[in-house]
This record gives sequence, C-alpha cells and structure tokens, in this order.
Amino acid sequence: MDKLLKSIKYMKRFGLVNGLKILSQNLFLRSGISIITVPKLVSPIFLRRSKTDIEVFNQIFVELSYDYPLSFEPEFIVDCGANIGLSALFFKSKYPKAQIVAIEPEATNFNLLIKNVSSYSEIFCIRAGIWNTNTVLKVEDENSFGNWGFNCRPVNEKSLNTVNAITINQIMSQYNKSEIDVLKIDIEGSELELFSDKYEKWLPNTKVIMIETHDFIRKGCSKSFFSAISKYNFSVFLRGENFICIRD
Repeated sequence: MDKLLKSIKYMKRFGLVNGLKILSQNLFLRSGISIITVPKLVSPIFLRRSKTDIEVFNQIFVELSYDYPLSFEPEFIVDCGANIGLSALFFKSKYPKAQIVAIEPEATNFNLLIKNVSSYSEIFCIRAGIWNTNTVLKVEDENSFGNWGFNCRPVNEKSLNTVNAITINQIMSQYNKSEIDVLKIDIEGSELELFSDKYEKWLPNTKVIMIETHDFIRKGCSKSFFSAISKYNFSVFLRGENFICIRD
C-alpha cells in the first residue's frame, strides 16, 4: 500500500495521533528495535525494524487478517507458527479471557515472542515445530524469505538448528483440553504433513481453523488440507491470505 493509503489506514485503526506515531516508527526507523503501543494491549510490542516484522504487524493489526466475527467467545486458542507473537497478542486483545498456546520453532523469533507476551500469564510459549508425529526438525530459511519464512524438515539427529516436533494431540493433552476453539496455522509448508495423517482425534474437535497454505513453497499443501477437512463439517471462508474454516 502506498504511504497515503497506509497513513489513512493507520489513523483509522489507531486514531490520529497514535496512528501517525506508529506509522512513523515503522516507516522511518531502519535498525534496532521499535517499541509500539497498541490500544487494548497492556504492554508495548517490540518489533525488529525489518520488512518482515513490519509487514506482519500490518497484516495483523492494520489489515486485521484474523479479525473474523465468531458466534462464541474462544477460551482455548492454539497459535501454530507464532513468529514474534503478534497473532497471539491480537487474539489476547480480542479475547482477553482466552488461554493461548503459541508455538514457534526459530530461535530469534521465539526470543522476541517471549519478550512480547511476557506480561500475559495466559499466553504459553513452546519452542517446537508443528508436525504430525514425534521427530526432530531442522529449522531453516530454505527459500531466503527472512524472519517470517523459516520452514522445518525432519532429520535423524539433533544439532544447533534443530527442535523437537510437537503434535496437536500432545498440545491438547499437555493443557488438558478436549477441544480447540481457534487453531491458527501459519507454518510455511508443514501443513502438508499436519493434514496428511493422524488428525482424526483433534480435527473434529476443533471449532475454528485460521490457516494460510503455502503451495508456492511446497506443492500439495492446499490439497492435503482440504482433503482432511472435507471429511468433517466445516464451512470455509476467505479473509486476506487466510482460509477461515468454521465447524458447523
């Protein structure tokens, strides 16, 4: 979006003064950490002054990519691919009573995630990669997408850039939940494995899925996802880059 349109959107979203202040921080400060105060959040957001962090902020807090009207108040939200925590913070601002589990595999993103959500006792962070089985995953920027594009692949041995995988079933068991209210998924192609097998316990017990598929990274992601959810009663809507799937 050009600067004028962006200015209007920021002012509409945050008010005249706050909108221009946040916009100026994002546009003109090029290095280090930007500290941004967003209405309804109890503490500031820390952004690296990089294109990726700023664009994720724009998508979530300006374009409101996860602001889909639901007929109920979510109590348990699982954020797969939490990055630096902006989606978790958005959900917390919208659903303040919700318990949120944020999963992120990449170390520098995870460290900033911890910093961003440290004021919230009901946001729990796990450094792991989402997968459909227990394995070891190598975290890499295979396609040179930067901080928002790290992907995972299974390997045989642990090393400096590996993490343990975690399954949706394990998350539900760990937090003693029989149902997920909102499952947000942005995992850079790992949705291919996630929806290819072993989803029969958790998928029919998920009320809402908000997912971005990544066929441009790995062919077959969308096919795997839609093949799985077609076995259950979901209505599908499109909002920005995300499919919003609501269990009927």
